[in-house]
Amino acid sequence: MVTPPPMTVIDAGDIAAQVEHNRPELVEVVRAAYLAHDAGQSANPHSSFLRFPHNSRARIISLPAYLGGEFEVAGNKWIASFPENTRHGIPRASATLILNDCATGFPFACMESSIISATRTAASAVLGAETLVGERRARRVGIVGTGLIAQHVWKFLRDLDWEIGGYRLFDLDQDAAKRYGAVVAEHTDAEIVIADRVEDAFTDCDLVVLTTVAGEPHLHDARLLAHNPVVLHLSLRDLAPELILAAQNFTDDVDHAVRERTSLHLAEQRAGNRDFVDGTLGDLLRQRLRRHPGRPAVFSPFGLGVLDLAVGKWVHDRVVAAGGGHPQAGFFDGVGV
Repeated sequence: MVTPPPMTVIDAGDIAAQVEHNRPELVEVVRAAYLAHDAGQSANPHSSFLRFPHNSRARIISLPAYLGGEFEVAGNKWIASFPENTRHGIPRASATLILNDCATGFPFACMESSIISATRTAASAVLGAETLVGERRARRVGIVGTGLIAQHVWKFLRDLDWEIGGYRLFDLDQDAAKRYGAVVAEHTDAEIVIADRVEDAFTDCDLVVLTTVAGEPHLHDARLLAHNPVVLHLSLRDLAPELILAAQNFTDDVDHAVRERTSLHLAEQRAGNRDFVDGTLGDLLRQRLRRHPGRPAVFSPFGLGVLDLAVGKWVHDRVVAAGGGHPQAGFFDGVGV
């Protein structure tokens, strides 16, 4: 007999507790999700962007997906970005993740998802970095944009025991960069420099992490990539087309990433084709492709909904197994057949 699964609400506290102690395992969860997606065991429609005619900077994005393999879950992330929130002392981003049972279609979890979203983004970035660098080591790491995502990326680097000799930190809000640097300094003896110019976060850095809220390219100087760094282009719109076209480019899914006026999309418009995209992280993980060490490598992940499902399902199972969450008895009672 098929019956709807129980419904559980899982809040940020329960999610953060699971993430905080399990980052190495979460990288493997994200790896498994990428491999399942690469194997065709997923459905990941294009994200839908809800925009507001009276507020051009705000948006809410819907990311529906299905992930099979070891996960067998469907769902949807509904994530809002309202930059003006920070003026009022509340976060820019908020998100909810709904998980659906694949046997009945009934949702079985409603989860706070800004932590899940940041976690899957950071885990994806660090997995991409290790795959492209070839080891967990960087002479210097440059970080442009020292907000929430950058904090999560650093925590993954820390918990996966990356050997890092120094940091170069740049943010338009220099106080934010200093606060970020102070936190990092509590956990490392590596040299930490607050950069006065964005260019200084590239100089002598073999790994560069871009986590801004830029809506259009602001980095145009090809000399930034002349020393062939690995660039984690997480914010997707920082690099001008000429920098993209000069690099070896990887993403998570080409059709998803080359749209919505990302840097890859603008490069396509400039080049007239997508030949400059060498492949995906799945290609790298399967060793169908390799990084060319004599060229800069740029990883521009669009952020697939299947990753949210993988991390969300992993968190859900552990929270419920530990007796956490908030079961919603009778949530669907009264629904007619």
